[in-house]
Formats: sequence, structure tokens, C-alpha cells
Amino acid sequence: MQKISFQGERGAYSEDAAISFFNNSETVPCHTFSEVIEATEVSKTDYSVLPVENSLEGSVGESYDLLLSTNLSVVGEIYYRVRHCLIGFDKLENLDTVYSHPQALGQCRRFIQKHNLTTVPAYDTAGSVKIIKEIGKKNICCIASRRASEIYQVPIIAEGIEDNTNNYTRFLVLSKTRVHDGNKTSIIFSVKHEAGALFNILKEFNTYKINLTKIESRPNKSTPWEYNFYVDFDGSEDDQKISELLKKISDQCIFLKVLGSYKKAKLA
Repeated sequence: MQKISFQGERGAYSEDAAISFFNNSETVPCHTFSEVIEATEVSKTDYSVLPVENSLEGSVGESYDLLLSTNLSVVGEIYYRVRHCLIGFDKLENLDTVYSHPQALGQCRRFIQKHNLTTVPAYDTAGSVKIIKEIGKKNICCIASRRASEIYQVPIIAEGIEDNTNNYTRFLVLSKTRVHDGNKTSIIFSVKHEAGALFNILKEFNTYKINLTKIESRPNKSTPWEYNFYVDFDGSEDDQKISELLKKISDQCIFLKVLGSYKKAKLA
């Protein structure tokens, strides 16, 4: 049976995403994102599932930084609909403090402000259910999934409390083995800090008529005020046209890393 590492406790959204992508697999909880990746790098698991961006709160910076350093390849992606529940032991009007992962707190910002709740960041949504259960006070609550509520047997007070119902998190699936039947590719590159350098790279995509689906910059940790660019685009690195494009832009880059080609996920 395949083993899939994810960040968080049982009932975390990352585990839900892994279950939705893989059939008949064993999920392996890890405390941090780096432990998720390391588990696959040392073959304790076959795949890693890593959140990279949310439709309301934007990118997960730590995950993007790990993509730069890991030797794993991206072999799939998942768009998972996140529906947040307020979980606790008392009525809403008696609550004053809410625990959850910072991303979840941000995704429920309006609800939290409306009810004057003090936020306490936790390392994981499902983990926050464990925390309030262990503390045992009635004035505290947390934000997590319905499945986390069921696993830890703490009641749901309110459901669907996210600021927007179009709340999706995009996860990448990583493995030590590349796949060769993809129609979407992710790369990271950096260019010289000079006028027109980035434009010349993007011009090549236009010349080859390649559709870019995402571009994002992240600070280069080794050189202040220089950036790595993360780009997703349609097509497989095995296609001749894409292969030629990558060769051309590689000649203009200081650094280029192909994260992998994989099947584009459909947004449910």
C-alpha cells in the first residue's frame, strides 16, 4: 500500500486532499512541511502532499521555499474545497478565544471579527481541535474540518464560516520518480538583476505560444533583493516545443529548475 506524508494531525485538510487524490493508501502525519518532504526523500513514504496556495489567503511561502531545495519532483496537483467549522464545547455567544492555523484564521477573518474572538495561532487546524480538547475550557473554540470534529469528538458550533465559499487550497503531490504523461509544468528560475532580463524570458513563452497559468516571485535567501520566479504553464517537458523553450530560457537564466510535469487538476 502506498504511503502519503502530509503536514498536521489526523483530520487536517492536507490529509483530506491526500485521501481525495489517492485510492487505497496510508496517510502519514508529520509535524512540519519539511518533515513531509523529508519522509519521501528518505523513502519512508512514497509521496508528499504539500499546500502551496489558497484562493483567499494566497501563497504558502514555506512550501515554495521547500520546492526550491528538494530533489523530489511534482507529479500531481489537487484543488481541495475548504469548508471551515467552528468547533467547541459551548454556544457561540459564550466564546472569546479561537485557535487554528494562521491560514484558517485568515480565511475566516470576517466571522472572527464579527464575534470579537481573540485568535491564537496553532501549527495545524486538526491539531487545534486536540489543543482545545486537552485544555477543556468552555470559552475557547477552534477552526477545523468536519472530519477533525468527528475524529476528536468535539462538537461543531457553526459550519461554513469562511469569508468566501470559493475557498480552495491547491496542493502539489511530490515523488522521487517523475511522471511522463503530464499536460502542465512547473519551473523555478532566476535571472540577472538588470533591465529586461525577466521580460526576455517571458517573451520566449509568447514566441512559443505557451500559456502561463501562474507566475510568482520569492526572495532569494542567499542574495538580498534578488528573486526566484515560480512559473506554471501548459504543456509537458517531454514535448519537443517545451523542451526547446526550456533550453532557450536556460541559456538566459542564472538558475533554472524544472519541478516536473503532471496532469492539470480540474477545479471542482
